[in-house]
Amino acid sequence: MLFRILIVVTVVTSKLDHCNTLLKGLKQDQIKRLQYVQNAAARLLIDSHKHDHITPILKDLHWLPVTERINFKMLLLTFKSINLMAPKYLSDLLVLYHPTRSLRSANKSLLVQPRFKLKTYGLRAFSIIAPRLWTPFFLSSVHARP
Repeated sequence: MLFRILIVVTVVTSKLDHCNTLLKGLKQDQIKRLQYVQNAAARLLIDSHKHDHITPILKDLHWLPVTERINFKMLLLTFKSINLMAPKYLSDLLVLYHPTRSLRSANKSLLVQPRFKLKTYGLRAFSIIAPRLWTPFFLSSVHARP
């Protein structure tokens, strides 16, 4: 069992996590292929059948689906960039929102969403994706009630 865990973590999950910020703009059918790989790895670890539901297996392993995993890594990189824990070239790509007048949102670490021209490459750039993911996530976590 330990050998299977070691193989799955070193081969499969490390490849899913490696440069997954580049995976953000992939088409849905390509993401689905990556999800199949993750599902097969989870089934291998749990030793379940091919037709068993995958959602409880992923929850037992505490694994996010591929799409959410990519978003999580992007948000983590954004957090590190805002708090100057990432390389400077990434931090320089993000612009904090500073309103011109006194607003309650002034100290909420919101990001400016820059304009872009090319939809094919512009939507995949870190300077575009990070503010788009960060602002809705940050606002929903601020307004969440216990």
